[in-house]
Amino acid sequence: MAIQFYQNISDEIKGIFKLDTKETSYVMGVVDSEGFLGHIYYGSRLNDYRLAHVLRVKEAPFVPSVNNRDRGSFLDSFPMEYPAEGLGDYRESCIALETRGGNTGLSLNYVSHKITEGKPALLGLPASFGEKSVCSSVEILCEDAHTGVQAAFLYTVFEDVDIITRSVRVINKGNEELYLTKVFSACLDMDNRDFEAVSLHGSWARERHIQTVPVSHGKLSIESVRGESSHQDHPFMAVKTKGTDQDHGEVYAMHFVYSGNFKVMVQNDQFDQIRMTMGIHPEGFKWKLGPGEEFQAPEVVMTYSDEGLGKMTRTFHDFYRNHLIRGAYKDKKRPILINNWEATYFEFNTEKLIAIARQASELGIEMLVMDDGWFGNRFDDNRALGDWIVNEEKLPGGLKYLVDQVNKLGLKFGIWFEPEMISPDSDLYRAHPDWAIAIPGRVGTLSRNQYVLDLTRREVLDYTYESVAKVLRSANIEYVKWDMNRQLTDIGSAYLPAERMGELYHRYVLAVYELQDRLMKDFPYLLLENCSGGGARFDPGMLYYSPQIWCSDDTDAIERLKIQEGTALIYPLSAMGAHVSDCPNHTVGRVTPFETRGHVALAGTFGYELDVTKIPAQDREMIPEQVAMYHKYNDLVREGDYYRIASYSENRYYDCYGVVSKDKKEALYTFVQVLNRPNYHSRRIFFKGLDPMKEYRIEGEEGVYFGDVLMKAGYLVQNMWGDYKSRLIHILEVS
Repeated sequence: MAIQFYQNISDEIKGIFKLDTKETSYVMGVVDSEGFLGHIYYGSRLNDYRLAHVLRVKEAPFVPSVNNRDRGSFLDSFPMEYPAEGLGDYRESCIALETRGGNTGLSLNYVSHKITEGKPALLGLPASFGEKSVCSSVEILCEDAHTGVQAAFLYTVFEDVDIITRSVRVINKGNEELYLTKVFSACLDMDNRDFEAVSLHGSWARERHIQTVPVSHGKLSIESVRGESSHQDHPFMAVKTKGTDQDHGEVYAMHFVYSGNFKVMVQNDQFDQIRMTMGIHPEGFKWKLGPGEEFQAPEVVMTYSDEGLGKMTRTFHDFYRNHLIRGAYKDKKRPILINNWEATYFEFNTEKLIAIARQASELGIEMLVMDDGWFGNRFDDNRALGDWIVNEEKLPGGLKYLVDQVNKLGLKFGIWFEPEMISPDSDLYRAHPDWAIAIPGRVGTLSRNQYVLDLTRREVLDYTYESVAKVLRSANIEYVKWDMNRQLTDIGSAYLPAERMGELYHRYVLAVYELQDRLMKDFPYLLLENCSGGGARFDPGMLYYSPQIWCSDDTDAIERLKIQEGTALIYPLSAMGAHVSDCPNHTVGRVTPFETRGHVALAGTFGYELDVTKIPAQDREMIPEQVAMYHKYNDLVREGDYYRIASYSENRYYDCYGVVSKDKKEALYTFVQVLNRPNYHSRRIFFKGLDPMKEYRIEGEEGVYFGDVLMKAGYLVQNMWGDYKSRLIHILEVS
């Protein structure tokens, strides 16, 4: 079995847990008669569990049962599996509370454990899943005898993909109510080995750029307090040994399955030990927990790689494709869509949309998506959010007429919503101003001239859901783009009592999850694509409900290279919403070849964001070729193993990445020449992921090559005239 518990190892070690995936081991021990749960090892798979000698329990300061005089020193240096606040561990804690008397301090000590096959669901939260045949779980129950607080630590081992997931459930077994002021989901303590931290940062239209910095003394924190995972930071961090690249070196990575405020931190302490923690951000968080009540923290996904960042990437990709993404489109090719946003913005009507659909149908595009502006008096972005009633001034005959006409042209139909928002200039706000999140008496902070609905109120949540569902029932709508164009501020609710106001951030996220869960249960055929001003809520929590997420509002092919590289570091390509858009690009004004725009969008869901009736004829004539390209390669792109060959963000001149089929019979590499050089020398690139003993041919070229030749001796890409040029290199096994 993947999880084993060994008892009575020594006087100091009362038991050892050993969790094994195919290629990794995770080991922790129960120490001392008090039952401290300590981290021992995470790394390449070990044959043996006898690791007590590396836990330093015989070094001063001794464990409290041997030398209670130095309990504080023990707590401040012991590698805790889940550290608590207030009793002597001065490093970053994972849990903190306040009692009714205002006291803090907590010590969670081992009580019992239970090992089972499979994985339980997390109540109200998105989480990974797996059959009994592919995963097993251990729940370790720890307790603070003084307060009666218990914590159930759930570890699930996915043997096939080298993943361990972690979550925490806090139970108040005491007789008095208390307040949780911090509940993280995971911690990892280990010796520093000259580690570097890898994270993803950005802003609107430049999300998820890769950043690598040394882990120095002190704390490095990546976080969001915006009510969403955010454009600016991402709930992911990896630490890697110095010199680690795509193919070599060690990597320890954590990723948070959550869509709200988060904090991920790495700290190098006085003894040159590092601590990584991840969980809900404690700022603005205060959860009332009455006797007998429980709080479930979200899930953290962990992996270890001893073959560089590339192996980490492919592990995450396989895990999310097989154990997080759900629904009708889980393993299915997505329809090629055309979205009218950059084509028309708010200036459209039925006639215009049908004209776009007619031209799109002739070119092989498969779905029309009607974006913002179809409801209420929504003629610009200053009004009408919340009034989800079709504007028949724009759409004479109503929504069903439009959808039927589009369907007659052979296209599916999709629609845009922003269900979580409310405009001050709306019928809904005029009727229910208290439905907006706000602080009484304070002038509200507007963003895009809108407020956020207080979805923690049941009547608001039900109204919001029914508003969306009613529209979906009215016509044959097969796709929804779910947008969120602002962050949370003015955290106040007319519904929650004062002692629960610190719960609003988290309750809001839970409400969004409930809305999307209901949507997918009632409309199981629907293709849902999440969006938040582009990529501000591109996280594993959202991926549980929608198999694809709009990657960024910036559709420029060159800007997308960095955005998609950072996104593909941890997410499968099938999850990345990517479109071909018009030029000059609406975000940066850059002009790039239509062919290059298609090649870059191919590394995602692929679609169009333009007015197909107005683009240059030579671009329009290329669309059937791109449609054929998508259908030829999408199975490979969606299901294959991703390899990063070169990074434009590092070399400034060119980008190259590839996807290789699981059986290694086929590969597709994309090469983008960002900037030309004043010479005629070709570039040598070294393919990855091929079988060294297989013979391959390059489509469109003569010659046969063994895989090891293409990977070790390389392949020459001839210089292309001009900037922003690209080519696809399709490699097939010689049968």
